[in-house]
Amino acid sequence: MINFPLDNLKHQDSNNFFLMAGPCAIEGEDIALRIAEKIITITDKLNIPYIFKGSYRKANRSKGGSFTGIGDEKALKILEKIGKTFNVPTVTDIHESAEAAMAAAYVDVLQIPAFLCRQTDLLIAAAHTGKVVNVKKGQFLSAGSMKFAVEKIVESGNNRVILTDRGNTFGYQDLIVDYRGLPEMQAFGVPVVMDCTHSLQQPNQSSGVTGGKPELIETIAKAAIAVGADGLFIETHPDPANAKSDGANMLHLDLLEDLLVKLVRLRQAVI
Repeated sequence: MINFPLDNLKHQDSNNFFLMAGPCAIEGEDIALRIAEKIITITDKLNIPYIFKGSYRKANRSKGGSFTGIGDEKALKILEKIGKTFNVPTVTDIHESAEAAMAAAYVDVLQIPAFLCRQTDLLIAAAHTGKVVNVKKGQFLSAGSMKFAVEKIVESGNNRVILTDRGNTFGYQDLIVDYRGLPEMQAFGVPVVMDCTHSLQQPNQSSGVTGGKPELIETIAKAAIAVGADGLFIETHPDPANAKSDGANMLHLDLLEDLLVKLVRLRQAVI
């Protein structure tokens, strides 16, 4: 569970895991609001603390012509509207130091992408905003190496840190999850999240479009809860096949409630 104050995070006394979920990218206001409303209805029913996730821009794409966003300010204002409309915290990625203060004006949690988790200036800039900083573990790093990311943020005066595992590189086109890493990162005194969707990516495809195995999302999530993950990260969309980003590994929104019901039961069994 999150062990520091986060405004608007409901159900913190439920003893459930917390959830970061939403579309990979902000594609437009209407669809973002629909996704948020459905997830909030489910998480309120199940007493799951919930943070809405959406990237205002996708900076890391396989092909130069891939969708990157609808415009930074437009997307960030949609994230702000979701937070105010539904009274929930929001999280988005940042990619360069100059983006930290800009994004912090609209969202509650700043996320550091896995490929950038060693970027000292970026981590420090995020820390200086005073926002919660969620750092995704690089797929090229051990869990133990993430202590240095935590130290950079804490030594910058911000102890509101979350670490998220998203698997480790396995060959050129696959990822695997080493669940030993979750308790190892929890030993740093921060909440640890399992990214159940990006862990199933199949990067570096010859088509230039990242693949995935969304049929295994439930497997990844159940294992994470069983070993004591504090939270889960799940990208979800009402039409993954036509999503503008990462559709190959997103969970269909209609499947989310059934999955969360199972995970809540599992959490109750293992705590």
